[in-house]
Amino acid sequence: RLKSVVHQTNCVCMFQTLPDSAISTYAASLKDKGALVPALYKVIRENYSDLLEPVCHQLFEFYRSGEPQLQRFTLQFLPELLWSLLSVSAARDPHTSGCIEALLLGIYNLEIVDKDGQSKVLSFTVPSLSKPSVYHEPSAIGSMALTEGALANHGLSRVVYSGPHLQRETFTAQNRFEVLTFLLLCYNAALSYMTSTSLQSLCQLSSRVCICGYPRQQMRRYKGISTRLTVTSEFLVQLITGIHYALCNGEVELGSKALDDVLYRAQLELFPEALLVGNAIKSSLHSAALKSNNKEGARSIQVEITPTSSRISRNAVTSLSIRGHRWKRHGEMHTPEKSNLRCSRKAVGDQLAETREEFSHTLYPKARRLSVFSL
Repeated sequence: RLKSVVHQTNCVCMFQTLPDSAISTYAASLKDKGALVPALYKVIRENYSDLLEPVCHQLFEFYRSGEPQLQRFTLQFLPELLWSLLSVSAARDPHTSGCIEALLLGIYNLEIVDKDGQSKVLSFTVPSLSKPSVYHEPSAIGSMALTEGALANHGLSRVVYSGPHLQRETFTAQNRFEVLTFLLLCYNAALSYMTSTSLQSLCQLSSRVCICGYPRQQMRRYKGISTRLTVTSEFLVQLITGIHYALCNGEVELGSKALDDVLYRAQLELFPEALLVGNAIKSSLHSAALKSNNKEGARSIQVEITPTSSRISRNAVTSLSIRGHRWKRHGEMHTPEKSNLRCSRKAVGDQLAETREEFSHTLYPKARRLSVFSL
């Protein structure tokens, strides 16, 4: 088995001898090497393997090449790399994770700058409740009164900015989860390209990080490290984002277990952001049928779209509603005197109409016939 791992690793190292024109072809051919990915997972999971350092170095060369397929090839191992780093850090044996730290810091430092080497500022648009998005339909929310404040904010989009991020040369207790959260953000941006093995690794990472050192670890009979790992709310939110995608793309069992474990940890830590996002996803899954057999087809996030219907709130105040309310009120407030006056006015109107018709027939019989014929 070790010879097979060495052989697959040597195939990866052939990338260094390729010309620039052949990089795209080489990147596309990696998918056909079925034994390569399991061999690399085996090397990463063995922290004391002699092949770990050359593999991490080669994965960084893949990412630094700028070829999107090679970058996604490296990102698929990110959940396993994160767990290796966190487990070694919890065991207080940093000497065995030096190459993994270098790889993760290298990816982070590459992603926080643009092509010119300037710090990037990422922007995210928060959906407006008045406009439909992939997560909601305005008609499903219910009627909302058109108050002055709602009209003032109608159609306005809120933009949230992230960055610029500082370059990091080493991991510390203060910046560890800042870097790891940003790396998970990069991973989630490429979720549609991740394999089933990578999604399974993400779910396993989420469960292990959240239950280690807590009573649930004994219930799950997980025999890994028993040290509690420090997490942040932002890190859990990024984990939930990936779990949501895994749930909708075939990993129902692992994804459901991972989501429960993350919510379990968020409740213990009292993280409102993680609880809000996690419970919202969990509630939406009860009313939606998960695509449990969608491991090979097109990947997507399943969202229930409600039919759009035009509804006007009872509390909405418009010029039309005011006019209709006024005439309705006047119609209800009638007296016998007003009713008699209304009947007499109707009779006079009918009589005038008959007189006008007879007069026009007498003076203009030909014109009247033409007009009837034209009709």
